[in-house]
Amino acid sequence: MRELVEVIVKALVDDPESVVVTEKEEGRTTVVEVHVADSDMGKVIGKQGRIAKAIRAVVKAAASKEDRKVVVDIAD
Repeated sequence: MRELVEVIVKALVDDPESVVVTEKEEGRTTVVEVHVADSDMGKVIGKQGRIAKAIRAVVKAAASKEDRKVVVDIAD
């Protein structure tokens, strides 16, 4: 899932080199943390969180194929 989130986020930001995506396994749940430059935070979140919701929806659909739960956390 980390690779999927990384590809999506890097396509959205102006500074793809600053994107850092980490993945933590917690039982059947995977937590994917996304760190971007402060100037790109708005592009990843979007107006009223629409982009962030869309990223989470795509990841959730991919995770359901593997019968897993994935949480995407956009960290400041």
